[in-house]
Amino acid sequence: MYLDKAVGLANSLHGAYKTDSGIPYSSVNLKTGKGLKNHVDGGASSTAEAGTVQLEMKFLAKLTGEQDWWKLSEKVMETLEANKAQDGLVPIFVQPDTGKFRGKLIRLGSRGDSYYEYLLKQYLQTKEQEPIYWDMYRESVAGVKKHLVRETYPSKLKFIGELEHGIGGQLSPKMDHLVCFYGGLLALGATGGLPVEEARKLSSWNAQKESDFKLGEDLTYTCYKMYHDVSPTGLSPEIVVFNQDPAVKDDFYIKPNDRHNLQRPETVESFFYLYRLTGDEKYRKWGYEIFQNFMKYTKVLNGKGEVSFSSLSDVTSLRGDGSSKFKDNTESFWWAETLKYLYLLFDDSNKVPLTDYVFNTEAHPFPKFDLSDHLKTGWIRKIDESKKPIMMESKVKIDKSNPPVARPVDKSAEEAAKEVLKENPKLAEEENKQENQQKMNKIIEEIAKEDK
Repeated sequence: MYLDKAVGLANSLHGAYKTDSGIPYSSVNLKTGKGLKNHVDGGASSTAEAGTVQLEMKFLAKLTGEQDWWKLSEKVMETLEANKAQDGLVPIFVQPDTGKFRGKLIRLGSRGDSYYEYLLKQYLQTKEQEPIYWDMYRESVAGVKKHLVRETYPSKLKFIGELEHGIGGQLSPKMDHLVCFYGGLLALGATGGLPVEEARKLSSWNAQKESDFKLGEDLTYTCYKMYHDVSPTGLSPEIVVFNQDPAVKDDFYIKPNDRHNLQRPETVESFFYLYRLTGDEKYRKWGYEIFQNFMKYTKVLNGKGEVSFSSLSDVTSLRGDGSSKFKDNTESFWWAETLKYLYLLFDDSNKVPLTDYVFNTEAHPFPKFDLSDHLKTGWIRKIDESKKPIMMESKVKIDKSNPPVARPVDKSAEEAAKEVLKENPKLAEEENKQENQQKMNKIIEEIAKEDK
């Protein structure tokens, strides 16, 4: 019954994908089956929405054997990648008619967030057999580190800002609560779902993965502070602005229009991943603290004594009687995600193993599966030969125990080889100068062959 319902829903969405570019329209008329352009934003679709149905459609294709869903979802990724976004960072709007990005606003918050999430999760869903998505994910992580990550004063909290005018423009120190998913994603990407101590023993573990994992921990701590440091509720606002002025004593401040709390899941989602991967009890402690504050300030009783929950209009103040300022609405993700991740954070008996399952952006666990002759990557990245990275998934045989890493593009072979050594400090420590030179020469030779 549920599979029939899923097929019916997918069929109903089909009209949204009838565009010249393959990018779906933002809406679809369920009666006529016709796709409808966004009524604002110049008719552009959200990059996150277009790039965040792939797990669902691919799994439906796996269950039914119907390739159509697979091809529709892959066409979106092919079109988005064809824009050749600088350093893997994409604007938050894309035109369905042309497939080109609209505007320059780059952020990991609303309308951008889950595009980056699904780069990694598509790779994990098919048991790391589609390196094209790992390559895109690695490029995006490098871009985030280079352009978006900053530290606050005075506590040096790591945060991810926004580029309102694209790469090269001034960074805005504003961060949505939505961005708090990224700490857990980085940790998952580094370990592949294995406990971190096990992952560190693998030959594929390197300085890059260690850096990713550490950044994931740091960002998750920042998101905890967005709750813990807010009085009197101890609940995070929707958006904070981080401080980069040494003369100011507070790490962040909250604008009046951003003081609401929608009971979002992203912070406790990252707690769940970090606890599973580290076993560190502090993530449970933080999660329980937040859970208690949700129970204290968002629980609502009606006249019959029945319990429900409400979003808050202002987390920074209470009414005169000490009660919360409710928004009188409950978002669906409170039930589907926030409470689920809190439950899983404390679940010791019925675990969903991260090595066997991948959670979609709405917290539903999907079992991983193998590719097949008719369900496999149907496109390759079109590489500018003058800016060709070392790794090309169409030509390199992939060792799944050591997934590919995106390499710099505008560098000579010798510079690229030096970059490899720079990224692996242990190599420099363990090998003498002569052996290092031999390794470098070998890499240069391999790149030269690839260039030819």
